[in-house]
Amino acid sequence: MAFKALLATKAEKSVSASVVEMNEQDLMPGDVTVAVDYSTVNFKDALALTGRADVIRRFPLIPGIDLAGTVEASSYPGIAAGDRVVANGWGLSQTHHGGFAQKARLSGEWLVKLPQTFSTKDAMAIGTAGYTAMLSVLALENGGVTPERGDILVTGANGGVGSIAIVILSGLGYRVVASTGRPEEADYLRDLGAAEIIDRRVLSTPGAPIASEKWAGAIDSVGSHTLANVLAQTQYRGVVAACGLAQGMDLPGSVLPFILRNVTLAGIDSVNAPQVTRLQAWSRLARDLDLRKLGRTTQMVGLAEVPAVAGRILEGKIQGRTVVGVNA
Repeated sequence: MAFKALLATKAEKSVSASVVEMNEQDLMPGDVTVAVDYSTVNFKDALALTGRADVIRRFPLIPGIDLAGTVEASSYPGIAAGDRVVANGWGLSQTHHGGFAQKARLSGEWLVKLPQTFSTKDAMAIGTAGYTAMLSVLALENGGVTPERGDILVTGANGGVGSIAIVILSGLGYRVVASTGRPEEADYLRDLGAAEIIDRRVLSTPGAPIASEKWAGAIDSVGSHTLANVLAQTQYRGVVAACGLAQGMDLPGSVLPFILRNVTLAGIDSVNAPQVTRLQAWSRLARDLDLRKLGRTTQMVGLAEVPAVAGRILEGKIQGRTVVGVNA
């Protein structure tokens, strides 16, 4: 049976993608076949589609690190036809066909059954960005950071991870400080639950190895000088969850926050997180994420619009989440 897909190809060093028609025999091996309803465009997808990073390791390939849909056929224990499922990360968009298609075949161990609270569209409004945000919140909690401890900083606040992190944290009672390079969008961040807005420029340039204590914890999707400054300004026994590298993959900082203030730097890996961690994250999202606020972060596009969206993400021009309706 034929289906539509966004297929990425590479000529010399240039990556391009276009909507094509494929057949089920073009799918890769797997024990579950999914009729995909929605995918989403993340920062990693933007890197893959533009060729800015070597995310895609084999060509041609269907990109898209996320998908949500309904199982058509399964030989994997515990997953049956008719189940609504979500996949985030694993080999999708790297070595295995991903979510920018109307059909997917993949390993059942990559799938999580959707909580009843969520539609498949909700699941992709959340996507890897929201799932990563929840993993980051769990890291703060596991480090003993409670609302009573003080402010939580969220960097890259207008992006997918940042937007959903603000919604979750504010709903849990934390006072959230949002760092953004788009101060004209402060009202959007306040609507999500941010109590204070700061300009990202105060964090993005080289700073002191250790500075005045400002926040009990932070969720950082930026890296580089921003992360170094965040660590330098974190309170005693605070926790910083590092989940991105929008500014850079370097960390030009000091050990002083770790040995003088006992600060914890918690790395967040969404791609290969074990199943038990994924189940916990999606269960907490079902409990703690305000779907009304989630809707304010979301826009919808079709498959053909995805490459343009990818470019705008890297230019810092996309607010919140972009859901891809693969059947539109």
